[in-house]
Amino acid sequence: RTEVRGGKIKVKQNIEIEFKNIITKKEYELLLSYFQLTEENFYKQDNHYFDTVNFSLKKQKSALRIRKKLSGYEMTLKQPHKEGLLESTISLTEEQASLLLQEKPIFTKESIALLSLTNIDHDTIRYLGKLTTKRAEVLYKNGIFVLDHNYYLNQEDYEVEYEVSNRKAGFQHFSALLKQFKIPMRETKNKILRFYQAKYHSVKEDNK
Repeated sequence: RTEVRGGKIKVKQNIEIEFKNIITKKEYELLLSYFQLTEENFYKQDNHYFDTVNFSLKKQKSALRIRKKLSGYEMTLKQPHKEGLLESTISLTEEQASLLLQEKPIFTKESIALLSLTNIDHDTIRYLGKLTTKRAEVLYKNGIFVLDHNYYLNQEDYEVEYEVSNRKAGFQHFSALLKQFKIPMRETKNKILRFYQAKYHSVKEDNK
């Protein structure tokens, strides 16, 4: 984890290595039972997503979100990296977050500093909407196993994630777990891209 400073603005950077797989409701329930997870193990997380009207971030395989944390709010820019994803994050106050969660966001110097890591004009960025996740996390073989139930744009899906520090060992553990439950390894886009795709199709339908 590193910090990039633009004036007095701190941007935390982290390489995210994770594996993910879309699963069916039945597979989700199998994993719930195996890890002995109950409602008490889950917490709710709202992800608020942004892009331009032409989906410029999506075209760069990048994404921008705001997420509420226990300590406040965070805005994170995700960009492709050879090891996984480069996450660049700034902290926001509740007032700053509420200003950004408007149809045309009012950007602060902090969020402008974050967007300077792309070649996209911050004034073209718009708030697209929210994806809500019910999440449980379990320590599993030197990584974090994550079980998610997601709701967005009148859709819902289920997925597993496995967050690790070692890509090779992590993949072996993740694929072995899927094999144990006879879950096929499916090509899985990350949440932001699934949301963007659903939003993109809804915009096209609205414009017909």
